[in-house]
Amino acid sequence: MSEYKTSPDKRMIFLIFVCGEGLGHTGRCISLASEILSAGHTVFIGAYGYSQKLIEESGHIVEEIPQELRLSGKKGSLDLKSSILSTAKGISLGNINSVTKLIEKTKPDFVISDGYYNGIIAAKRKKVPVCMIVNQSNMKDFFRNKGFVIGTVGYTVKKFYTWIYRNVDMIFVPDFVPPFTICGSNLSFPDEVKDKIRFSGPVLRKKHEKVIPIKDLNRPHVLCSIGGFGYRIQIFKTLLETAKMDDSINYTLIGGPDLDYDLLEDVPENVDIKRLIPDPFPYYRSVDLVICTGGHGTITESLSYGLPVISFPDKSHNEQENNAQFIEDNGYGKRFSYSVTPEELLQAIRSLTDDEKYRSNVYALKEQAMNCHGPTFIREKLEEYLSSVPGEHSHQQLY
Repeated sequence: MSEYKTSPDKRMIFLIFVCGEGLGHTGRCISLASEILSAGHTVFIGAYGYSQKLIEESGHIVEEIPQELRLSGKKGSLDLKSSILSTAKGISLGNINSVTKLIEKTKPDFVISDGYYNGIIAAKRKKVPVCMIVNQSNMKDFFRNKGFVIGTVGYTVKKFYTWIYRNVDMIFVPDFVPPFTICGSNLSFPDEVKDKIRFSGPVLRKKHEKVIPIKDLNRPHVLCSIGGFGYRIQIFKTLLETAKMDDSINYTLIGGPDLDYDLLEDVPENVDIKRLIPDPFPYYRSVDLVICTGGHGTITESLSYGLPVISFPDKSHNEQENNAQFIEDNGYGKRFSYSVTPEELLQAIRSLTDDEKYRSNVYALKEQAMNCHGPTFIREKLEEYLSSVPGEHSHQQLY
């Protein structure tokens, strides 16, 4: 890790743009903003929707930005065509201009984009250095075998992403170094940009040793977190039936704002259902297993805390399916579809909580995460970049 230290006269201004689809982006940016602030710099954040709310609840001031990506689905499956149409409706020169005005207002020395591409375009317009945080760049697989129209859109998207990679100054992958990279199958970059890529290690909001476990949580205990999309509620329904089959195993179910909780009937006593909570880390310190989707954020957090994972990736969501397959292939957990029976799920839960092989495998990742703090890595690399070109990126000269 770099020995570079920021002196008081080298304080900088950073502007972070956050994609609000999937809370993994949100958690990473909360962590990174806190790290940058702790080093004496100034941080502004642009976000929207529930992501904006969570960031504000964490204590940061947020400027609202236009929604960029819009995901939709049904019955556990990502509806790619509907998502593309919804996203296309939100793309406009007006949105880019709105983001550009935020850059003019905050006068950053460096722009950080976690999955928010309007921010990168606006940064280039204002000639501000910009980096991206990305855990998915393999657009070819995402659009493969989905028909001519979707394939044509995929070709256009690939060209756009290639332009993005060539024009950013740095690319951070918020994951373990190869060959332990969870999102490895989702990464594909042009050869000419590979010198820009850095594997930062997991970007966690809270270090393991600084989290206080929950007292008196009945064990064994399973945490199930499925994010905010309502079409995933079938996971909860199956899990409720599973819980009824063995009351010695306890469960905490965490959902999001778009779930219809009235559909969850006859909840057994060994299940506690909670709405989305801003801080899941005390649960990570206290439970024995995590059940989640195939999202990179929750999977990375769980493995970094030494927890085996049962993953239910959204159907037709290549990124999530690849993440889930990595877990199963490497002995970190199990992958299931929404058609799993309660009996099959219970057998997997017992296996993952009882088999020392899984515990040993994920413990190795926990040690890696504890030895490499991703937010610090990113901050120091950005400081080094700016200090290597003294004066050139001073915000006083850019505006």
